[in-house]
Amino acid sequence: MIPVNILAVQYLSSAPESLCKALGAPQGYPCLGLITTDSDDATYIALDAATKAADVQVCYSHSFYAGAANASTPYAGEVIGILAGATPGAVRSGMDAALSVLQQVGFEQVQDVPYLAHTVSRTGSFLSKEAGIREGSALAYLIAPPLESMVAMDAALKAADVKLCKLYAPPSETNFGGGLLTGTQAACEAACYAFREAVAQVAQRPKE
Repeated sequence: MIPVNILAVQYLSSAPESLCKALGAPQGYPCLGLITTDSDDATYIALDAATKAADVQVCYSHSFYAGAANASTPYAGEVIGILAGATPGAVRSGMDAALSVLQQVGFEQVQDVPYLAHTVSRTGSFLSKEAGIREGSALAYLIAPPLESMVAMDAALKAADVKLCKLYAPPSETNFGGGLLTGTQAACEAACYAFREAVAQVAQRPKE
């Protein structure tokens, strides 16, 4: 696994109402936790985990253009995520859960081609909203470089009884592609396996 570098974590114990509103925080959630890392997709998975661990919402999240290798400042990386909660303790609990997940989730690599194929066994509020599915559903989170991602998405959809919830058409902000699939946990795991295998096949025979 390619380790995720956590670049910055900051807390605002009582942000101004106007700032909270502009960032999309629910009313009554004035406490914010901010994080930047060098892996956007792993961070989105981690932020979703935060919503399952504490009474927090992901009020803002955005990938930065061109990816971490082209970050404009030392602590920017390729993503910012902001958690909102009613109390500082809730936000810190949510952030602790996110930081823990970032030690376990990340991109893999085959012949210098990075990819992420991860099954979320039970979605929290963030990824459920992103995928348009019921909270607590299983989800396959699939990402790879542009061409590889589309070939691998084809394989994943054919390999199991899964539904395409969202396509990240290439290029994304970070010059990748992929999508979110839902089904049973076993089906999502089968889709992830097929995605990995397809990425590897393209890496081995790019001009088939």
